Amino acid sequence: MRLTLVPTPIGNLGDITYRAVKALQDADVILCEDTRTSGVLLRHYNIQKPLTPYHAHNEHKVAAHLVEQMKAGKTFALLTDAGTPGISDPGFLLARECIRHNIPVECLPGATAFVPALVQSGIPASRFVFEGFLPLKKGRQTMLRELSAEERTIILYESPHRLVKTLTEMAAWFGPDRQAAVCRELTKMFEETNKNTLAALAAHYQKHPPKGEIVIVIAGKDPRAALPAPPETPETPDEE
Repeated sequence: MRLTLVPTPIGNLGDITYRAVKALQDADVILCEDTRTSGVLLRHYNIQKPLTPYHAHNEHKVAAHLVEQMKAGKTFALLTDAGTPGISDPGFLLARECIRHNIPVECLPGATAFVPALVQSGIPASRFVFEGFLPLKKGRQTMLRELSAEERTIILYESPHRLVKTLTEMAAWFGPDRQAAVCRELTKMFEETNKNTLAALAAHYQKHPPKGEIVIVIAGKDPRAALPAPPETPETPDEE
């Protein structure tokens, strides 16, 4: 009886740990955010176990049923498409339900995209705040305003088709000269880290539309510096 959260490679299949492979081999059932994506990894390591979909669209519906199966003695391993379950991916809800029912929960150490992005960005890593994805609409401008005054390094995830918009908005709220790094396709063939000011990065990716998974690392506010005046007409006003 156990739930094991198993981090999976964010790109390079060789980045999984020996312990993670063993946990997958020992599980009775493997929960997958996308069985097709996880199937690639499992076939690579010759792991053959029953797979059950577990993702953002069904986690509330199936959590109680999964808990009952674990209470009956089954061991489940949870995979998301890449990285550590529960970090901007499904996992928190099921872990919380297991804890409520005294089912052991174990999270293995392993891959997550924001750590290598932070370390290789060249931006101070001693104190940082990870915010995942910005809100798409409601609360977005409020979040940008709050983060503009954050003195710790800020880490965000972003999709390629929203990258220019996000960089442009941050340049308006944080100041165009705030240093940042865009880390793209980490551990993959076309991995790159582009460090510059927010304004310069927005201009670069406007001309060179990006592809792949993206992490943005932004320097914290200099406590001696003043913030720019808030944008008069935000591109994406908060919705009530």
